[in-house]
Amino acid sequence: MRKLLFLFAISLFFQFSLKGQPKVPVEEWTGKTILFIGAHPDDDARSHGTLAMLQDHGNQVYIVLLTSGNVGTQDPNISTTDLSRIRKKEEINALAELGIPADHYINMGYDDGMLELQDREEIMTRLVRQIRKYKPDVLFAYDPGKGKMRWHKADHRTASWLATDACRAAMWPLLYEGQIIHENLEAHEIREYLLFDGFQEDYNTEVDITQYLDVKISAMLKYVSQFTSGWSKYEGPEMSDEEEKLFRERLKKRTITKNGKVIEQFRYYSGSPESIGR
Repeated sequence: MRKLLFLFAISLFFQFSLKGQPKVPVEEWTGKTILFIGAHPDDDARSHGTLAMLQDHGNQVYIVLLTSGNVGTQDPNISTTDLSRIRKKEEINALAELGIPADHYINMGYDDGMLELQDREEIMTRLVRQIRKYKPDVLFAYDPGKGKMRWHKADHRTASWLATDACRAAMWPLLYEGQIIHENLEAHEIREYLLFDGFQEDYNTEVDITQYLDVKISAMLKYVSQFTSGWSKYEGPEMSDEEEKLFRERLKKRTITKNGKVIEQFRYYSGSPESIGR
């Protein structure tokens, strides 16, 4: 009897501990189309290891960012136009490290820090168009929250809701039907989601990126204007060997390790976008 109870308890443990995880581990995904929606150049850095691995395994990865990142400096001598150009080049260079081609990068060009003040219907229309154009199998986005709202800073908060709301809208052919009638697009439903920067207790999927740690760090080092001199006085895209060594070590210390493996954490959800927050 005790043995039966023990086996029952073990089965329950695995049933609940694995709840929500993908049936096929992310490390084994191939042939999928992946769409990442974020707010700023560098938001995808949270998932760089996973994105590099997916691209390497024969998946198609597309990155959609809503703002140009044109405000994130306190250097009084740099303009928003100049910073926008710098951030664009940094993002393309970072994606190149991951093996993602430049033409898979779409930036919608809204002003950094002002996303929630923009015309939400316009942004939704543009996001729905991207979803219907690329027909992704999987969406990467900020987690809006499961059961309770997740707090994010302004642009991240807005991006999380716009991304998931756009997924819902894209599946209904009578929403934005002009895209279907006049642009020959089709309604599309995304059925898999990897949501990041959520509540720790909601993470249910850990992706082993140990083999892609160096790639992740090399990509992150491309965002020179986001650190070092970029905060106060931008001195150009190059770092000294000493600076690069310092930041490589710092970035390694910030990675998450578990059981000797380097991981990235997500809330995986499968099903209709109607229930993404449940």
